[in-house]
Amino acid sequence: MLQQKSFTFNPFAENTYILYDGQGQAAIIDPGCCNRQEEAKLHDFITEKNLKPVRLLLTHGHLDHILGNDFVFRKYGLAPYMNSGDLHLLHSLVATCEIYGLHGVAPSPEPAGWLNEGDTVTFGEIKLEVIFAPGHSPGSLCFYSAEDKKLWCGDVLFNQSIGRTDLPGGDSGTLFRSIRSGLFTLPDDVTVYSGHGMPTTIGFEKENNPFVGALAGN
Repeated sequence: MLQQKSFTFNPFAENTYILYDGQGQAAIIDPGCCNRQEEAKLHDFITEKNLKPVRLLLTHGHLDHILGNDFVFRKYGLAPYMNSGDLHLLHSLVATCEIYGLHGVAPSPEPAGWLNEGDTVTFGEIKLEVIFAPGHSPGSLCFYSAEDKKLWCGDVLFNQSIGRTDLPGGDSGTLFRSIRSGLFTLPDDVTVYSGHGMPTTIGFEKENNPFVGALAGN
């Protein structure tokens, strides 16, 4: 049975997730830990639960979601799996951090592999379907557990909001289409875990998200 733990890390209040099964096999999604205290929180939970991280998964390559890539690589030997559309963001991590006043950030390790629409990620008893959902960034991905009716969507969809599209590589029309065709076709009772903020459900967003009108028209 899938279990999870979430952390809110770094100055951007980014949500990092650890997913794990009953045997202790674990995946880390979007490690945003940016200092020793946050790294310790992540490590202490993994140690306390006697987990074995075996996958590092990225929903996308914006800096707040990958600040902990180097730590995870050094501590657990895991390099990230991601979509190739965001590789340039991974490579520009250090320079982008300097722009935002985050100094001394280590570069991310190179990806261990690529993920695309229709791929499946497995670890232990857990199976996640990969949904390609560009628009917030060129390579945005979502990870979906059909058995548990849970979706981890990065910055694609939020509780009553959607991802910003004014950053380089963002495109509102593309994002609208991604949400409409890739996310709003999922069952209404799927719980959505976003890269920032509180969880929501697909059904709630269909009824209450103020961008739904725009989504329907693109």
